[in-house]
Amino acid sequence: MDKPNRAFPNFPWWGVHVLVNTQDDIAALTNQVPALAKLGVNLLIPEINYNFAYRSHPELQTQSPVTYEGARRLAQVCRQNGVRLTPQFQCLGHQSWAETTFPLLVRYPEFDETPGQYPNNKDIYCRSWCPQHPGVNPIIFDLFDELIEAFEADALHVGMDEVFLIASEFCPRCKGQDPARLFAKAVNDYHDHLVKSRRVEMMMWGDRLLDGVATGYGMWEAAENGTHPAIDLIPKDIILCDWHYTLREEYPSIPIFLDKGFRVIPGGWREEDAVEALIDYAERYAGERMLGYLSTTWGAVKISDLAGWAPILKAQQRLKR
Repeated sequence: MDKPNRAFPNFPWWGVHVLVNTQDDIAALTNQVPALAKLGVNLLIPEINYNFAYRSHPELQTQSPVTYEGARRLAQVCRQNGVRLTPQFQCLGHQSWAETTFPLLVRYPEFDETPGQYPNNKDIYCRSWCPQHPGVNPIIFDLFDELIEAFEADALHVGMDEVFLIASEFCPRCKGQDPARLFAKAVNDYHDHLVKSRRVEMMMWGDRLLDGVATGYGMWEAAENGTHPAIDLIPKDIILCDWHYTLREEYPSIPIFLDKGFRVIPGGWREEDAVEALIDYAERYAGERMLGYLSTTWGAVKISDLAGWAPILKAQQRLKR
């Protein structure tokens, strides 16, 4: 960075996560960076997925994708404003939304964890790719590498939230296997490439590493499909983004992750009382591995209005205390 952005009293990082679908989106986000940095934001996570003009696998890019030049321009403006830029590529789960299946499983249907099942994605939340198909990682790692280069990034967020289709009875490789070991295999594969080979940091969502029953979080903010024991099977240098969007008296995942040795950045969304409560709770555990707070947006605000969005302003107000 040209100059490090200021930190808040109890946390070194305040991040903003944004869905980016087109080149117009990345241009709008670039324009918002100075205003966000002025508020105190020093971490930006644009979720890119297949919305980039990939050169290694052009068959996987979507319409009006983010260009290489657009990514480099965002990186330049982030550097100038002391903002760390960490692109996200959603791995394993979230390979569809509603009736739309995303490019990897459209172009390579053999990678699907549930091949030939659920026409039009009926009766499922999102598709997953198979963590054991030998053809997946060589392609995905090419995409990782392009994002790291284009965004000049020193970290990559691999997503991995809300993975429901894993160890499927319909997968010839995964049927009958332990979901936790399959999930951990995927995490470790990505870690080997990113951290060990590319020498960048790795971030991911933490929900699949939590026991939904024991924590009381349920099946969305935590896992009820057997993936949670993976928490003991993955490297501790992964940064876990711990999302919770509703008001609670306690957020037990924070001490769970810290006690396991992970660095943690809790994330809230649009309910302002929940934003404040999550930051309050995180402050109880302030320390070297409690990194800060992540404001997620999930399309609830136009990118051009980010710096004036009420939940972001609420987070700033609370973080300043």
